[in-house]
Amino acid sequence: MKVTFDSQALEINPSGDGYIVMLDDKTISVQVVRADAERGQMDLLIDGRRVTAYVSTDITKRWVTVNGQTMMLTKTSDAKRGVRHDYAGGLTAPMPGQVRSVSVRAGDAVKKGQTLLTIEAMKMEIRIQALKDGKIKAVYVSQGETVEREQILIEVEE
Repeated sequence: MKVTFDSQALEINPSGDGYIVMLDDKTISVQVVRADAERGQMDLLIDGRRVTAYVSTDITKRWVTVNGQTMMLTKTSDAKRGVRHDYAGGLTAPMPGQVRSVSVRAGDAVKKGQTLLTIEAMKMEIRIQALKDGKIKAVYVSQGETVEREQILIEVEE
């Protein structure tokens, strides 16, 4: 995913159990240690150094605060949309809608491609599927609940 950080463009790509961030000619390793979606808090390892980041969003922009400094991230126009719906190990809603069914609960083992829940949005059925084999860490929604775009729905761990 390509994003703009203040006025600098950076690229964030999944890599193993974390992400590789390309900023100018620098490569930075980022690993999510813990994510608390309710509080908007993430514990990260950035090039091996532990930091706490606070994240808030309004769909197209994210504000990230690290060490008292707040940065705004925005998706660039060439960012892939609708392909992946994962964020810090959590699967997110691709658009606002209503949860029609939840097929898993915390502790369940899942296989890549398995449908975990279904959302109805604009008279369409959207299946949220596991992006990898793993175990359900947490389910944050229930049947009948209304969700917002990019709201974390389920966390999957390896």
